Amino acid sequence: MKLNIKNIILCSSIALAAGLSSCVDDLNVTPINPQVQQEFDQQAVFTKIYATLGFTGMRGPDGNGDLTDMGIDEGKSAFYRMMWDFNELPTDEAHCCWGDVGIPEMNYAQWTSSHTFVQGLYYRLFFDITLCNHFLEMTEGMTDAESVKQRAEVRFIRALNYFYLLDLYGNVPLVTEVLDEPPLQSSRAELFNFVETELLAIPNDMSEPRTAAYGRADRAAAWLLLARLYLNAEVYVGQNRYNDASIYADMVMKTSYELCPNYQHLFMADNDVAGGVNRAMQEIILPIRQDGDKTQSYGCSFFLIAATHTSGMPDWGSIDGWGGIRARKALSDKFTGSDDRFIFYTEGRNPVITNTSAFTDGYSVTKWTNLRADGGAVSDEKIPDTDVPFFRLAEAYLTYAEAQMRMGNEPEARNAVNELRIRANAATFPVVTLDIILDEWCREFYFEGRRRMDLIRYNRFGGSTDYNWDWKGGSANGTTFESKYNLLPIPASELNANPNLVQTEGY
Repeated sequence: MKLNIKNIILCSSIALAAGLSSCVDDLNVTPINPQVQQEFDQQAVFTKIYATLGFTGMRGPDGNGDLTDMGIDEGKSAFYRMMWDFNELPTDEAHCCWGDVGIPEMNYAQWTSSHTFVQGLYYRLFFDITLCNHFLEMTEGMTDAESVKQRAEVRFIRALNYFYLLDLYGNVPLVTEVLDEPPLQSSRAELFNFVETELLAIPNDMSEPRTAAYGRADRAAAWLLLARLYLNAEVYVGQNRYNDASIYADMVMKTSYELCPNYQHLFMADNDVAGGVNRAMQEIILPIRQDGDKTQSYGCSFFLIAATHTSGMPDWGSIDGWGGIRARKALSDKFTGSDDRFIFYTEGRNPVITNTSAFTDGYSVTKWTNLRADGGAVSDEKIPDTDVPFFRLAEAYLTYAEAQMRMGNEPEARNAVNELRIRANAATFPVVTLDIILDEWCREFYFEGRRRMDLIRYNRFGGSTDYNWDWKGGSANGTTFESKYNLLPIPASELNANPNLVQTEGY
């Protein structure tokens, strides 16, 4: 497997000439001459770093990929798509009926160190980190205001990628410069400390909340990632950091970000339009930018919209419907009574998955669409305009609620949970428990790429006998799978290439 190193080192105006121009406009950086340049171009590399969140290469939607020789097509190599697969498909939320290489193993938590996506996500995260390291090396010592801000944002994105390595893989190399030699392996604790230190160091150099160009990370993004890190600290390093999680979640809640009054609007094609019917922008702290005309990708909202729809369903704003991913019964059963977040298509659907290859077994999730809340036209009849609301304010509410509950403060936890239920026109709770909060994480964030993390924090994923769901571990009625699956293995190809690495326990 190879990284397309020329994209890291050159990362030139090819990126702009080949379909990232709207990304540049959105990120408020200066366009450059569309000629191949051999020297470092700060603005182009900065743009490319943000593009790694939503693109797979140098030409959208495919054709010049960042990762080569992976054994999967470029569209499946996206950061968001692979991260989403591992955080959703093995859980109680999503099931994919496709028989493509690697999909069944993710559905049932049965992967190995040679699994295509285990390797692909590992290399994707380190590709993105290498690009960040390159930018930071080349801008070392720059003190102009824009460079200082860019460096802080790049450090944030590097910390974000390391967070996912920490969460998904555990003990991996910690590399902060471009190396020619195989790196040493670091412990999960060392990764945790690095991510924490970086996120504590950078906010003062980032934009105040809601003042950055839409699509760029601000201080609230750093605080929210810190809150997420602290909420999971017992899993990562065996430390109780719930008070810290509560503090940083509260800081985000006290910014000028506000909950979008209509939950569905967060996942529609005009979720990036200010001043209109759709007010999603007031909740979205960090989007992954998508545009059906100028910033095309198979790995973000296009994947989620197409994979959850097929012919015969109500209009979803695209002519593509792949009919692959639908809800497990455990997910649809989480909803009782009125709740605006129950966005499913049930007609002709069996809530129970009997035939794992039949898309109509399991309710269809219609949460993601390429329709506009204002009824207007979209950019392309196929590829969506819908941004991924990657970081949004609701996470701060539930982080605060869970942290407060774990510290014994039920009234504070209940108030935070009920704010989201009021937004969803759902009945408020007279009292909450940790179990209720876990179910609320599901109701609020299903099909957004985080469920595995929440189940692990509650000891209800690998190795757990306390919670069962349909097709857990590959059995129709559900069966326990080993705790080793709480982490992905180090790819076999990487172990062969780097003698400094030791495989994750159990693999």
